[in-house]
Order: sequence, then C-alpha cells, then structure tokens
Amino acid sequence: MKSGLHKVLHPVAGRPMLLHLLASIGELAPERQVVVVGAGRDQVEGAVAATGAVIAVQDRQLGTGHAVAQAHDALAGFAGDVLILYGDVPLVRAETMRAMLDRLNRGDDPRAVVLGFRPDDAAAYGRIIADGQGMIERMVEYKDASEAERAVTLCNSGLMAVRSTDLFVLLDQIGNDNAASEYYLPDIIMLPGGVSAVIETEAWEVAGVNSRIELAGVEAMWQARRRMEAMRDGVTLIAPDTVFFSHDTQLARDVVVEPHVVFGPGVIVAQDVTIHAFSHLEGASVESGAAIGPYARLRPGAQIGAKAKVGNFVEIKKATLGEGAKVNHLSYIGDASIGAAANIGAGTITCNYDGYFKYRTEIGAGAFVGSNSALVAPASIGAGAIVAAGSVVTRPVAADALCLVRPEQVEKLGWAAAFRARMTARKAAR
Repeated sequence: MKSGLHKVLHPVAGRPMLLHLLASIGELAPERQVVVVGAGRDQVEGAVAATGAVIAVQDRQLGTGHAVAQAHDALAGFAGDVLILYGDVPLVRAETMRAMLDRLNRGDDPRAVVLGFRPDDAAAYGRIIADGQGMIERMVEYKDASEAERAVTLCNSGLMAVRSTDLFVLLDQIGNDNAASEYYLPDIIMLPGGVSAVIETEAWEVAGVNSRIELAGVEAMWQARRRMEAMRDGVTLIAPDTVFFSHDTQLARDVVVEPHVVFGPGVIVAQDVTIHAFSHLEGASVESGAAIGPYARLRPGAQIGAKAKVGNFVEIKKATLGEGAKVNHLSYIGDASIGAAANIGAGTITCNYDGYFKYRTEIGAGAFVGSNSALVAPASIGAGAIVAAGSVVTRPVAADALCLVRPEQVEKLGWAAAFRARMTARKAAR
C-alpha cells in the first residue's frame, strides 16, 4: 500500500476494511473474535477496541497456517466453530459466513469448509479440485500447481470454517515443504483421516486488497452494489455512477439524488427529499420534503427540518433549520438555530468563532434576515424580526423589530462626472 496506515485500516465507503468485516461477523453474534496481526499492532488494536475483538500477535510471518496458529491461546476453552477470514477481504456477507457454518454442520460431517469462487481471470489463485458433491479431492497453491491443475477455474479464497476441536490439532500436523517454505493453511484440508467440502460464492465478495489500485476496485464494487440497493428500495439516482455513499448512509423512499452527490458518514435522509447536484453531506439529518443544493455542503451536526431549503453554495455546520426555513444562496450558517419559516438572505454569515471559542446564533420563527448580513455570535434575533440587508448585528434583536445597521446614504450630485473628467485629463497629461 506504500502507506503509514495499516493495510486493513484503509477505508472502503468511509469505514476501515477490517471494521467492514467485523460488522458482518457481528451479525452472527460470535462468542469470541480474534484478530491476528503482525506489524502495526497498535493501529489495529486501537481500531478494534470497541468491537470486543482481542489481538493475537504473529511476530514472524511464516504463512497463513502459522498466522491462524497464533490464535490458539485466545481460543483456549472454546468448543464452537471457527471462521477464518482475512482483514483485507472486507466484502464477505454474513449470509455467506452462515452458509459456511451450516455446511460444516451438515450430516456428512466435513472436517472443514472452504469458500471457493470462479473469477474471470484465475491468475495466481490457489486451485480447488472437487467432485460433483463439492467434496474436495485436493487443493494446491498456484506456484506448486501443475498445468492441468492451473486449468481448473474453482479458486480458493482462503476463507474457511473449521471446528475448534480440530483446528489446532490439524495445524500441528502441517509442514513447510513448499516453494515459499511457509505453513499453508489450506494444507490442513489434505491431511489424512478426513474430507472437506467447498461452497462457492461470487468473485466480488472475496475480492482482496493488496494495493491502492485494488482498494479502488473494491470501493467501486461496494458503491455499485449500494447504488443498486438504494434504487431497489425506492430511491431515484439520476446518474447512479456519480453518486457516492458512506457505509452507513440511510435514504428513505422517494428521495431523489441528482448527479455528483457525495454522502460522508452519518447521513440520514427522510422521504421526499431532493438532493440537487454537486452537494456534499456528512453527519447530517434531512427531514421529509426538504431540498438541498445544488452545490450545498452539510457538515456534521446539520439538522434540516421538513420542507426546509438549503440552496446553492450554502454551508451548514452544527445548526438546525426549522420546518420551512430557507437559506437559499451563498451563506454560512454555523452553531445556530433557525426557526420555522425563517428566511436567510444571500451572503448572510453567522460569525461564530473568535479564534478561541465558538458561539451560537438563535433566529426565531418567521424572522427575515436581509442579504449580506453578518450576525456576530452570540446573537439572537426574535421571531418575526427583520434584519435589513447589509447589517452587522452585534446586539439582540427583539421579536417583530426592524434591525437596521448601516450608515446614512449620502449623494453628491454630479460628482461622478467631474471625477471622470479630472482623471481623464490627468491620464492624458502623462
């Protein structure tokens, strides 16, 4: 990855790959979760602290079998089934994990269940040779495979389900007599005394990440599936390929999303909302019937009320817009509460920061703030009040009052014509 960030912590849809995987595992309510890590332990340990997973350390990287063996102490006394997954294979669904466990516990009692797939290009994947019933005859790494074995299209994802009572007994029996001198996890399948089964899934689900290029490919697959899911659920995406979701984006039915919209983490959008083109939303909630954009930015803490309007080149941060409130043009509203049906004119800003602290602005229901006004927080404007255009508000404004903060207009007749004549003569003299 050429990065200071641990590979499994690189994000897909705004969430680290490893946490995608642990979230899917969480749907199975596992008794224990063990994350085996080599270098970068501190980063990984911090990332999984809230998940209940424990860390096992692989000091030397001697292969996948050796890695799994490091979980021995963390699984002491555990007598259930073990799923072996990979932190850089983030898209595996809980349904697939359940299918692996179900197959492990079917009556024919396989020693292990391997998850296989058939990619368009089998490349250097390990191969699985199985009979018509899905029982594995042999598995072989690509570098150790014959030409005939390389012609097989069923590939090994590396994901596996094994009973805990068998796992470490089997790992103790494998060796490293292979091209890489490593302990291969798949070698437990070919040990004498038992047979294993394979079930298949689609290639996208077991796509792994070893580079920025592959990370972008996995992101694209995740986004494509999420867009399809949104449209199936009743969301209109005008140009689906230009819309990007976060892992936790929630869109209700009859939401319309125009081209080039980006959803960061923590966005909830209610029914009948329109998100116009080129808008960016993060950490925001939008209630029914509201309209956002085009070219709007909702930052964390933005709460947009029903039928409210956030227009072009407007930024909202840690602020609440009441029902039917409007901020239509070229404005910044931060650390504020805007009452129902209030209207904020073009170019208005809440001056919420003095370089050291943030302060709030409170605007009452039905208030009207004229264009190009600066509201110096802490500020309060009462319900129904009018702030004249161009005002700099530094004191509270009472309900239904007019606040006018501007110098008296002075007009000097003929001054402009005389100025132009004077300056034209001066320029000609040069």
